[in-house]
Amino acid sequence: MPRKTWRAALAAYASPSTLVLLLLGFAAGLPYMLVFSTLSVWLREAGVARETIGYASLIGLAYAFKWVWSPLLDQWRLPLLGKLGRRRSWLVLSQSLVILGLVGMGFCDPQKHLSWLIAIAVLVAFASATQDIAVDAYRLEIADDNRQAALAASYMSGYRVAALLATAGALFFAEGFGSTGFNYQHSAWTGTYVLFGVLMVPALLTSLLMREPPVPLRTQLQAGRYTFMHQLMSVFVLIILLVSVPAMFTQLYNTDFASVLFEGVSLLDLLLEDRAFLRAILYTILTCLCLSAMGRRGLAPVLTPVNDFILRYRWQALLLLGLIATYRMSDTVMGVMANVFYIDQGFTKDQIASVSKIFGLIMTLVGAGMGGLLIVRFGILPILFIGGAASAATNLLFLMLADMGPNLKMLVLTISLDNFSSGMATSAFVAYLSSLTNLKFSATQYALLSSIMLLLPRLIGGYSGVMVEKFGYHNFFLITAMLGVPTLVLIALHWFQESRREGPTPTPEPVQAPVAEES
Repeated sequence: MPRKTWRAALAAYASPSTLVLLLLGFAAGLPYMLVFSTLSVWLREAGVARETIGYASLIGLAYAFKWVWSPLLDQWRLPLLGKLGRRRSWLVLSQSLVILGLVGMGFCDPQKHLSWLIAIAVLVAFASATQDIAVDAYRLEIADDNRQAALAASYMSGYRVAALLATAGALFFAEGFGSTGFNYQHSAWTGTYVLFGVLMVPALLTSLLMREPPVPLRTQLQAGRYTFMHQLMSVFVLIILLVSVPAMFTQLYNTDFASVLFEGVSLLDLLLEDRAFLRAILYTILTCLCLSAMGRRGLAPVLTPVNDFILRYRWQALLLLGLIATYRMSDTVMGVMANVFYIDQGFTKDQIASVSKIFGLIMTLVGAGMGGLLIVRFGILPILFIGGAASAATNLLFLMLADMGPNLKMLVLTISLDNFSSGMATSAFVAYLSSLTNLKFSATQYALLSSIMLLLPRLIGGYSGVMVEKFGYHNFFLITAMLGVPTLVLIALHWFQESRREGPTPTPEPVQAPVAEES
């Protein structure tokens, strides 16, 4: 990709699309926090049991599996609202549901209507996840790959500001309206959630006024292949697979096969007496039905974008998927234990809040902006490599902090560089994922790729506490830094392949001046 001047790089932030993504990012950050951390504080202040609050956190599954219904946004136009266009119609629908849901949550007192509050929160989470899908697809379709990092930085800025406002700001508003840990007032939380519902209105107006990305004729024909019922069938089959496959292996693990091997029990007796074996067979049948010809036909709206990705990149798809799955592993696994580490080091909650939340937010935004600027100037892969290396290297600063005790200056330095590198890496990674996405399946493919990005880091991050207990913080941060090495190797391989494919720019042959004909 040819390099651009610094003036051209800065111009990427001067387009109207940048402001649109800033407002849409703000709208995405508000509901996400209001159905998670802020809702947990509200429930606890209202006297709800910790176990119930833990179960309520499962609302987050809506964001983890948003790729399941993402084909609907690519291939089905909403009635009535569809006149606004493929992207704007889904944005208006999802944002309207979020506004109504937040207001509805505010009027549900968890001491009296807990079930209704959780049900409406689930609706808000699904609407918010749908908004995320539509925003990502819109961003991909309004700009080329070179400007994606700048748009991602703008989106992240709005998102992070909204996240801070919906957490610390929401608690401040609830306290100011009269609800405290010693004097719970439902009306205070009503006012808080209604206020945040109102704060979603600018994004809704933005969706109504912004331009709809043009849809090529070929994409329109591709979208028309699947009816609405066909797509609903796809979602239904996917949900069955997501439930039946892990349940099948769980029940097989719990089956008493040892009695068949060593005690002479027949398979028929095992089937009649061991309910785990019976359930395993039923889940196996369900899985086979989903993978049969009819099931594959039902999954076509999801499988088609997956097949497109594999056909475009062939064997290289394995390298790309490996890069995607490991790029955020180093900082994600470390981040699970970050707040616990600060407390264990002896820092006060005020120090943690001021340095990690407010100051860390500023450095993240600066890093994201710098990442977008550098990508326009130098290209995606160089900044992707630098961002990945910096994210892993800053974990060594946490290692040094672990050996120094509660040193506030070192905490400021560590969090500053860590958040700066994280912001830059995120901008580069969003631009990279965007460059891999086929615009015919922008919503589906981006949702799938971003889900792959989080899967492995989240799974390994679940064992971060075990690693700290076994190895201590010093070695834990060293291990998380080393987790970034495989990603750097994969980026280097990919970069080498891309440079070979492009090859050196051919030198044009000198053109001879035409010789005048003799008269």
